[in-house]
Amino acid sequence: MKSTMDALVFMRPGDYSIEKVPIPIESPGGFLLKVYACALCGSDLRTLRSGHRRITPPLVLGHEMAGIVERLGPQYHGPLKVGDNVAVSPPVYCGECEYCQDGRFELCENLVEMAQKWPGSFAEFVAIPEEAIPLSIRNLPQDMNLIHAAVSEPIAACVNAQEIGKINLGDTVAIIGAGPVGCIHSALAKLKGASKVIIADISPERLEISRGFFPDHTIDVNEKNIIEEVRELTDGKGAEVVITANPVPQTQIQAVEMCKKGGRILIFGGLPKNNNKPGIDMNIVHYNGLQIYGTTSFAPRHHELAIKLMYQYKIPVDRFVTIFKLSEFENGSRLALDGKITKAVFIPDEEFIERKSSLEKK
Repeated sequence: MKSTMDALVFMRPGDYSIEKVPIPIESPGGFLLKVYACALCGSDLRTLRSGHRRITPPLVLGHEMAGIVERLGPQYHGPLKVGDNVAVSPPVYCGECEYCQDGRFELCENLVEMAQKWPGSFAEFVAIPEEAIPLSIRNLPQDMNLIHAAVSEPIAACVNAQEIGKINLGDTVAIIGAGPVGCIHSALAKLKGASKVIIADISPERLEISRGFFPDHTIDVNEKNIIEEVRELTDGKGAEVVITANPVPQTQIQAVEMCKKGGRILIFGGLPKNNNKPGIDMNIVHYNGLQIYGTTSFAPRHHELAIKLMYQYKIPVDRFVTIFKLSEFENGSRLALDGKITKAVFIPDEEFIERKSSLEKK
């Protein structure tokens, strides 16, 4: 086995590049993963641009990953075998705090993440720590599409959000944001029985891609007033559920103003720390009996369900994924940042690209 690998190394905001680094050594109770695919998250882009309070450079980034078990640590005693396909859930839970003990792992008081405490997966190999086993590791069917598995993390977070929001048969669901999260929410809402799904965005390219995720209506907010359009599509009543799938404060205000009396609002997208107090009219919340839910991360059961849904092709993630070699990171990340593509997935080993069709689910 060679001693070095290609990896995306983050040095400081605005300073990152593909470098040759030593292949990591797995911990005694962990394992070494040969990365098949690593997806680009919006938080990765923010870190590259502005840094992250939990990241101390230099560090290999990348936390949405799937791959093949390359080597087991000498003290690993779990069910995995060399050659198994796995997806790794980025959150690593303590399993001991009151929230973990209550099954609300997403609120773990001691939560840490891959590509923060440990090096990440924009690399040919990543060492999976013993702390991540077993709660953060999903053993996959050997015929599962590993590119799909790499985007299981945002799907799991959406599953959690919609569980909290209790989307019901017959609901109208309005989603503000047509990025990967908005697309996922659209497909999930339809699976849960929503009778009407509306997606709004400022990007015509993203709206076009979102049409592959079963919305009944799309709104280009460059051309139409989103609140007026949602009201018109709901006979003036508003949507039972509104999901803010974006980091823009104004959309949280709009969500309150387009929600039906007694409806639910899912605050899915976090806001910039210097602009995180939108001027919501709380009298609308009060007099219309609105329920506002903050949702973040997910528990292991949500990740399990996300894997099942993708394996059954209930969520057609191939419709929003664009594949790049890791050496093409600069181009892929730029296209994602500019909204020209929805979800960039990077494959570190170029041999995988050549034979991925034989590994993917047909």
